[in-house]
Amino acid sequence: MKKMKNDPAMLEEYDFTGGVRGKYAKRYAEGTNVVVIEPDVAEYFPDHDSVNEALRGLAAIIIRQRRAEQGHGEGCGKTVSHPPANR
Repeated sequence: MKKMKNDPAMLEEYDFTGGVRGKYAKRYAEGTNVVVIEPDVAEYFPDHDSVNEALRGLAAIIIRQRRAEQGHGEGCGKTVSHPPANR
């Protein structure tokens, strides 16, 4: 494969004619996190909403466990809610 003269990492096959410069720059600057999960895990999560729901549930369990370990057991009358969604 022949490489382009101005950038040795760019192959001639790359075509950006329909691309929009900076299309996702704002989202990136806001701190969007991209996480790649392994295929065996992805089988259980069809989309990003299911991943977020599962992680919020796990976070709530962790919070509840930490409070219980600190002596603020489950019977303290406080309701543990899910961590806020980062949307």
